[in-house]
Amino acid sequence: MRNFCLSLLIFICFIALIPAHLKAQEYGPPYELVDKATITLKNFMSDKQMSWLRTHLKEAKGIIIIPQMIKGAYFLGGSLGNGVLLARYSGNTWSYPAFYTIGSVSFGLQIGGEVSEIVLLIMTQQGLDSFLATSVKLGADVSVAAGPVGKGAKAQLVDVLAFARSKGAFIGVSLEGAVVKVRNSWNHEYYGQKVRPVDIIYGRKVKNPHADKLRVLLQKYSR
Repeated sequence: MRNFCLSLLIFICFIALIPAHLKAQEYGPPYELVDKATITLKNFMSDKQMSWLRTHLKEAKGIIIIPQMIKGAYFLGGSLGNGVLLARYSGNTWSYPAFYTIGSVSFGLQIGGEVSEIVLLIMTQQGLDSFLATSVKLGADVSVAAGPVGKGAKAQLVDVLAFARSKGAFIGVSLEGAVVKVRNSWNHEYYGQKVRPVDIIYGRKVKNPHADKLRVLLQKYSR
C-alpha cells in the first residue's frame, strides 16, 4: 500500500509538471527575446531623449532591436548581444522577426563592463538587403553612425543609425567593426522550420502570432 501511494504521488507530480514543461518548450529563448524586444521598443519610444527616433521611425526601411548588449573588458574587450530584425512594408505594416546575434572584439588595456539596450534604425534599402546575408560587418558592408538625439538633430547619410540606452539614459555608441550574424537555430525554433531571413522578410513564408504585439507596436509608433 505504501509503495502504491508513493507511485501515485510521483505520477501526480509528473502530470502536474507536464504543462510547465510544454510551456518551457514553447517559450524558449527566441520567444523571450521577442518579449524583451517589445519592452525595449517601449522604453525607447517613451524616452524624451529619443524624439528624433520617434519622429523618423516611419522613414526607416527596417529596425533591429537588441534588448541586451553586454560589453565586458579585461585587457581583451568585447560585446555580445542577440536581436530581432523587422522590415517595414508599404502601408506601414511590419514583417515577422528574423533572429540575429551581434558581437565585436577589441584589444587594449581596459577594465569594466556595461549592459545596454540598442536599436539600429536601417535607413536605406541597401542597408536592409545587406542584413539578409549570412553575416554583415558594420562600417564595412554597411555604413553606421551614432543616432542623432533631440528635436534639432540632423540625420547623417548612412545606412544604419545606432541608438543606445544604459541604465535608462542615452549613451553614445560606436558599433564600427561589429559583426551581425543570422541566428539560424533560433529562426528554426521560432517558426518550426528552416527559414532564411529573406524567406521571413520578403518571402513571407512563415508566421508566428507571438510576434504580433511587437509588430502592432511598430505600426503604431511609425505612423
